[in-house]
Amino acid sequence: MNAFDARLHSHGLRLHRTRPRVLQINVGKLCNLTCVHCHVNAGPGRKEIMTHETVNRILAWQERARIPIVDLTGGAPEMLPNFRYFVDRLRSMPAVETIIDRCNLTILLQPGYEDLPEFLARHRVEIVASMPCYSPENVNAQRGEGVFEASIAALRRLNAIGYGVNPALPLHLVFNPNGAKLPGPQDELEADYKSELRAHFGIEFNRLYTITNLPVSRFASWLRHNGKYEEYLALLIESFNPATVDGLMCRDTINVSWQGEVFDCDFNQMMKLPMGGAHRAPRCLWDIDPSSLEDEPIATGDHCFGCTAGAGSSCGGAIESAVAGAKEA
Repeated sequence: MNAFDARLHSHGLRLHRTRPRVLQINVGKLCNLTCVHCHVNAGPGRKEIMTHETVNRILAWQERARIPIVDLTGGAPEMLPNFRYFVDRLRSMPAVETIIDRCNLTILLQPGYEDLPEFLARHRVEIVASMPCYSPENVNAQRGEGVFEASIAALRRLNAIGYGVNPALPLHLVFNPNGAKLPGPQDELEADYKSELRAHFGIEFNRLYTITNLPVSRFASWLRHNGKYEEYLALLIESFNPATVDGLMCRDTINVSWQGEVFDCDFNQMMKLPMGGAHRAPRCLWDIDPSSLEDEPIATGDHCFGCTAGAGSSCGGAIESAVAGAKEA
């Protein structure tokens, strides 16, 4: 029993899968940016990218499985050569209610991608965009010089075609803390973001998602290089919140690698921790029956303390905010 499982046990908790609701596909590690907080170690020089054959095998599986939410991530998912084909095919499936593109914004300004906003809008793709702060200093420090200005230009472009304004075109932003600390309260940060971006740039968006940086891959290397790894892990452990466990994204998500292998979450994928645990051989998506996954135990490690720290963290932001929103609805 690892430290995370022991903590769950001490609270009388068990982490197991529910009915799959989200198919999250990491199409590869190719990206036009090299961000400090990236848990994928993505960058312009990476060669790992999903093949057309793998895309088709995933599509064939999804036609049978009928998972309602498909979440495309990377790297920069838009750099997948078959990205538009993938989205086209997914949108043609009646069972797919939501397609999510996890976008770094700057890709929308790159040569060859200029018409991508209109493509995404036509296919009613929900955009979840990285925007770690509303000030240029913090954004550029985390993601590279000039990224803030490019992100603002991309957001204005998205607003101009209806994203963040038209209810059918949701635009959500993602906040990652700059450094070895937990995110602040999501609702307060969202109010600040909306006020600042509207006042200074005329930008509108729907929700802000706060996501905790997990000590994985490039961010783990940054922590070790700065002598902060043990201190940050201790912060995550001390901040464990048992109320977040039921809302963890790994419970209803099937995460798929660029090679088609399945994991409980994108972080486990980077840790090479297969679905079902280290004792299980890796499995490909097309070899599993989604109905057989219910109640299967979830593979865990010390990094899981990141998702249960404070208000919790998931691909949809703070878990406590999501639970409160569901209760209000």
